[in-house]
Amino acid sequence: MTATKRNPVSVVALLSLLLMTAVALLSLTGPAGVVSAGSQAKSPKPAEPDARLKGAYRFESGGWIYVHLQGSPAQIGFQHGVLLAKEIEDAFRAIRLDSTHRTKRDWNFFRETARNILWPRIDAEYQEELNGIVAGAKSKGVKMDIDDLVALNAFEELPDYYVPWLNRQLKVANAPKLVSPGNCSAFVATGSYTKDGKIVIAHNNWTSYWSGARWRIIFDIAPARGHRMLMDGYPGVITSDDDFGVNDAGMVMTETTITQFEGYDPKGKPEFVRSRKAMQYATSIDEYVKIMLDGNNGGYANDWLIGDRKTGEIAQLELGLKNHKLWRSKDGYFVGSNFPSDPKVLKEETKFDATNPGSSPNARRARWEQLMKQGKGKIDAAWAEKAMADHYDVVLKKDEADERTLCGHVDATSRGVPEWEWGANYPGGAVQGKVMDDAMAAAMTLRARIGHPCGADFIAAPFLKANPEYSWQAPILRDMKAGPWTTFKSGQKPAK
Repeated sequence: MTATKRNPVSVVALLSLLLMTAVALLSLTGPAGVVSAGSQAKSPKPAEPDARLKGAYRFESGGWIYVHLQGSPAQIGFQHGVLLAKEIEDAFRAIRLDSTHRTKRDWNFFRETARNILWPRIDAEYQEELNGIVAGAKSKGVKMDIDDLVALNAFEELPDYYVPWLNRQLKVANAPKLVSPGNCSAFVATGSYTKDGKIVIAHNNWTSYWSGARWRIIFDIAPARGHRMLMDGYPGVITSDDDFGVNDAGMVMTETTITQFEGYDPKGKPEFVRSRKAMQYATSIDEYVKIMLDGNNGGYANDWLIGDRKTGEIAQLELGLKNHKLWRSKDGYFVGSNFPSDPKVLKEETKFDATNPGSSPNARRARWEQLMKQGKGKIDAAWAEKAMADHYDVVLKKDEADERTLCGHVDATSRGVPEWEWGANYPGGAVQGKVMDDAMAAAMTLRARIGHPCGADFIAAPFLKANPEYSWQAPILRDMKAGPWTTFKSGQKPAK
């Protein structure tokens, strides 16, 4: 075989071509492969903003987080999940600890209950919104699924209504003592009781401080269907849940819980769905009542205080499971502090002692009656703010912040609240306040104060040191600092 003879000219030409290519590449990239300013290489385009977030935003003011959501149920949910991802993750961790600790059931029990009992009875519209929240939160790295979120939304009705009902049905041995809570002080007044003859409504939320420190969202929701809503709320939850708000049909509403209520219907519709639907769709007191009664499951049984600014009429709906009663007035008031008013609800559906003047619900009821008598013809938003901060104990007949005052401080008293299974110095009480008059309702506006409505702070570290029996709350109990009374309006933008 004859060897092929190499052509020296071809080799030189090849080397020259390679050298020229290398120089050209070096001129384009510069040192360390960085594209030079004069090159024609294009930078990657920035990611397009997610269309589902269009129009949504959040800002903080006065210790509150204001969140504007708009669009379809899926869009509203996604926006909620994205804008409050950090807060949802934190709320989920706290609720999971509290629910499992008190009920002595693991979180899988709550997930299964959410999936099998609650989910099939949630309106399709709110299933879409809940799925949207999960998708939005997951996009921000939050590890939770739809079962977790539904259980979170039911944190007011599963541990204290469904679980004790189930324990009785199954005759569970050595079951923990669980009672329905007695949360909140509130009033609604109209006619000769208010300064301008129009509706005034106010509410302070009573709950555990671990929960109250997180109950600091102002939701401004403009849904594709139904009415625009302005309400306070909890991260990840589709309703207000302490239920204070206004819609653009002129409906105002709030509630206080019925102490020691017993009853639950697992075939009914979750309370968090019915209360959200009533706020979104009701245009009258009758419609509000109809929505709350539709599929009533007895969960989170409340006295609902409702007002219709179009007519100046107010109402109180006491909603048990087997019984309910509605009172209405165009010249009067209704108050709530966790006592049942209807004798049938009291006798047939609670274990509450209405004759004990020293209990928190009864003492606060007596104080409300005093204040409404004193305030007749003077009640306005400023008066309501003072009422929310009231520290007069009708039993001691003096100012002393404790479990019997409208602005509650159960951590300050060794008596606790036995009716709610709150022991001595339990870290709970009034955790925020809200007020609204007719002019505010017309403008979709409310005033709110985070923390104790009186302005006092709760500091966790010294409390836990002095009360080690509550050390199980250490991972979730945090300082609860009071903010100023702050005005919020639907459509409000962050201050520049």
